[in-house]
Amino acid sequence: MMLISMSAVGQVHLTWENLANITYTEKYFVAYDSNFLYPEFSTEMSNLVGKKVSLSGYYLDISPTGDMIILSKNPMASCFFCGNGGPETAVEIQFKSKPSFKTDDIVVITGTLKLNKDDIEHFNYILTDCSGYILK
Repeated sequence: MMLISMSAVGQVHLTWENLANITYTEKYFVAYDSNFLYPEFSTEMSNLVGKKVSLSGYYLDISPTGDMIILSKNPMASCFFCGNGGPETAVEIQFKSKPSFKTDDIVVITGTLKLNKDDIEHFNYILTDCSGYILK
């Protein structure tokens, strides 16, 4: 059973355990001539699509141009790309206006949840119209 909490204003507070409730099957993508993990999202997560959610984690700016920013369960030195966890341990975040956070700042991000099954250029979990703050 997944526990998702809601604030007084109706915002859903997610945990990394909520995001880990996902299964994968291999799917062949013709454009890449390769198999990729195809996500099957839980009903609980599917029901949150389009809703405001918040999640805390490590801020990682992973592209030289600042075009790909993620929230990670782990710091940069032990993130998903380094083999420490699966795709469910990182969330793509798209800000309204980019904050001045630094890599490995521990932050709380609020945004609108989108689930991505088919676009392998993006993460499985995406938060759009994001805002956030650093945890101190």
